Amino acid sequence: MQTIELGNICIDVVKKDIKNIHLSVLPPLGKVRVSAPSKMNLDTIRVFTISKLRWIRKQQQQFAEQKREKPRKYISGESHYLKGKRYLLKVIERKGKQEVKLRHNRIELYVRHNSNFESRAIVMEKWYRSILAEYINVFVEKWEKKIGVNCSETKIRKMRTLWGSCNNIKKTITLNLELSKKPLECLEYIIVHELIHLIERSHNHKFVALMDKHMSDWRSRRDLLNRLPVRHYDWGY
Repeated sequence: MQTIELGNICIDVVKKDIKNIHLSVLPPLGKVRVSAPSKMNLDTIRVFTISKLRWIRKQQQQFAEQKREKPRKYISGESHYLKGKRYLLKVIERKGKQEVKLRHNRIELYVRHNSNFESRAIVMEKWYRSILAEYINVFVEKWEKKIGVNCSETKIRKMRTLWGSCNNIKKTITLNLELSKKPLECLEYIIVHELIHLIERSHNHKFVALMDKHMSDWRSRRDLLNRLPVRHYDWGY
C-alpha cells in the first residue's frame, strides 16, 4: 500500500481494478483512504487529494468533536452499553465459572477473587462477541436472501478505523466488535453495506443505488452510528 502525505495528513492509497477514484474519511478516527484505478499514477492521485483537502479536514474535525466514552475499568457502577442501551455494571466475585449475565437494567460480571482489569475485560469481550455473533447470523441470513448474495463467512474483530470490511474474492465480511454496543439498526446497516460490497466494491453510483433499493433509510442509520460516542482505544489485552 502506498501513502501520500499532505502536511499532517497521511493518506493510504489502494490500487484496485476500478474505473474511478474514490476518497473516504473513515470513522471513528478520521483515517483517510483513496481507492484508485490500478494504472493511475501517484502524482495524479496527489492532485486529486489536494483538491479535496478542505473536505477532508472538515470530515476529520467532525470525528474529532465526536463524544468519546470514558476508559473502562470494569468495576461496579460503571456504565456499559449493549445494543444501544445503557446498563450499570455490577462485579460479583466468586469461585467457579467466570461469566456475564444481563439483569434488567444492569450487567452482572461474575469473576474470581482478585481478578484484574485484563481478565475482566476478556470475560466481557467474550460475552459481547457471543451476542454480536447471534445477531449477525440473523441479519446476514435475512439480507442474503433479499439482496441475492452469498456470504461464505462472517468474522468479528476489534478494529480501530472501520465498522466493517468485505473480501470480494473470499466472499467474507468482517465486523467491528464495538457494533455489539450500538443500536441494532446500526448493525443491520453495516451488514447490508458490506453485503452489497460483494456486488459492487466501490462507493459509486451503482453502490448507492443498491443501498437505496434495499434499505431506503440507510443514511439515517449511518448518521445515527456516526453521532454515537466512540470508545477510547485502550485495548491492551
